Amino acid sequence: MKRLTLLAMMAVLGLAGADRVVAQSGAQEKGAWRAASKTAQSVTGDVYFGGDKMAINFSSYVIAEIRDLKPAEVKATFDMDGDPVEGGRLYRLNIPGTKKFVHKNTLCGSEDTQWMVSYTDGRSLQLAFFSGTAMPVLTGEGMMNATDLCGTFMYER
Repeated sequence: MKRLTLLAMMAVLGLAGADRVVAQSGAQEKGAWRAASKTAQSVTGDVYFGGDKMAINFSSYVIAEIRDLKPAEVKATFDMDGDPVEGGRLYRLNIPGTKKFVHKNTLCGSEDTQWMVSYTDGRSLQLAFFSGTAMPVLTGEGMMNATDLCGTFMYER
């Protein structure tokens, strides 16, 4: 059943040869990811990345990679105990605050989601979503004082 859901999301993005994308390995987002954390299961469900788009609960969104992140920024964003193997990525996107996902939940309450941080480590993916027009400050202090962090989500392959 999960495979059918992921293939349906790939169809939403209009990707040909999607099975080849899913089979890719390495520290990148491309392909299908199953919701692993309770937060991801109750808000986004499974997600899919393909090129300059991502799909959340069968809705497709354009994403633009802004920059690579340093391991220290990833550690601060996801409050990790150990050091990340490598950096993550910062993306710009626009998901309206009115968009409802799994169980009629939204990503950032009534605010538009405008930033996303991603970090992959083998077969796991972490995402953090932010509202606001200003680029998030991805330092320990910045994250402790962040009012625009909508939530963090975990996925697996």
